[in-house]
Amino acid sequence: MGSDKGQKMKEVKEQTTKRLDRLGSEEAVPAVVEEILGRTGFRGEVTQVKAKILDGRNKGRSMRRNVKGPIKINDVLMLRETEIEARRIRSKVTKGVYT
Repeated sequence: MGSDKGQKMKEVKEQTTKRLDRLGSEEAVPAVVEEILGRTGFRGEVTQVKAKILDGRNKGRSMRRNVKGPIKINDVLMLRETEIEARRIRSKVTKGVYT
């Protein structure tokens, strides 16, 4: 029984290594910042932007991404991954208004 579990762990490790190799071999895809949507993160250190992908499989697609660091409209981001989109920022409650 112990060797069966060891074999399974070895297979999982090989699959993980293959996925990491594939991620590393793919090139980054350029995307231009179209709009700044707001600040997010625990201390507001992350900016959520809408970016249009310029190349690759999802060319022309506009998607929401989180960016850490200084950013402005028309900046070019190099995205390693274009499948996952950032969650929409929840709107803040105005002072004195409770729902």
